[in-house]
Amino acid sequence: MKRRDFLKSTSLTGVGLAVGTTLTNCSENSKTENLASTTRSALSLPLVIATWNVPNATTKAWEILQKGSNALDAVEQGCKVEEADINNQSVGKGGLPDRDGNVTLDACIMDKNGNCGSVVHLQNITHAISIARNVMENTPHVMLSGKGAEQYAYKLGYKKENLLTEASKKKWEEWKITSKYKPIINIENHDTIGMLAIDKNGDISGACTTSGLAYKMAGRVGDSPIIGSGLFIDNEIGGCVATGLGEEVVKTVGSFLVVELMRQGKSPQAACEEAIKRIINKPNSDYKNFQVGYIAVNKKGETGSFAIHEWFSMTKFHDGKNENIQSKFIIKAK
Repeated sequence: MKRRDFLKSTSLTGVGLAVGTTLTNCSENSKTENLASTTRSALSLPLVIATWNVPNATTKAWEILQKGSNALDAVEQGCKVEEADINNQSVGKGGLPDRDGNVTLDACIMDKNGNCGSVVHLQNITHAISIARNVMENTPHVMLSGKGAEQYAYKLGYKKENLLTEASKKKWEEWKITSKYKPIINIENHDTIGMLAIDKNGDISGACTTSGLAYKMAGRVGDSPIIGSGLFIDNEIGGCVATGLGEEVVKTVGSFLVVELMRQGKSPQAACEEAIKRIINKPNSDYKNFQVGYIAVNKKGETGSFAIHEWFSMTKFHDGKNENIQSKFIIKAK
């Protein structure tokens, strides 16, 4: 997978944006009127979906489900694959650091019963998703942060690691030459892995883990560890995970919104589209210059995905087939 790069100037030169074919009938004022309708699939269990092109992660989750394990085990183990991949510079070990050179991780997990756990600004531990699960299952809390989360991981037996690989350190040092901070929209750039699974019992769980925006301000936290923003599960209805510029997801409590829209009767596809519309229709929205994408699944096993910009994708493992599906979108990249 190609990874996220950032501009070394404040312009967006060379990144041509135009309204995509999804909304060619729409004016700039109405923006997302008459968005594409749902894509449905026949239900058979189990099922795994994840943000972006992550076939190794969905394969691992599928293998866990095929053995009869539950959806919670599947999403944890699937996310751990990306956390351990040092070539993935947006998740886990090898993630791009903040502007001070520190790799900090955020993650959350949620089970079929509505239980959830989260860690924010975790350092020196690769598997943030597993610490988040431990917070959920073995503490009275939902979220641990910073040094507290790190110390808790050591108590669980995790060893201190240097998460800044030579490759990520080199990119950081190159960035420091100009220190310009503006992420670009590019056709294959992304951050975060969010995963949703339905097991053979029909129960849903979800997980989300990231190293966050590269070269962010120290202490910055996005949507990924925030229940209701980066991830939300309602086992009666379905689940959703988000990716992209976390600040914009937080402002609309995006994943919760998608699930609530499904509760009202919308398909996963229509719910994702409506949630994106809420972002771009905000007054003075700068949506042309940032990316947000959602994936969702409902209790029937129907799935959906939608994004502001072209080239967001969803990996789906279902009926023995592991495939990457390009998402529908609003703005087409030239």
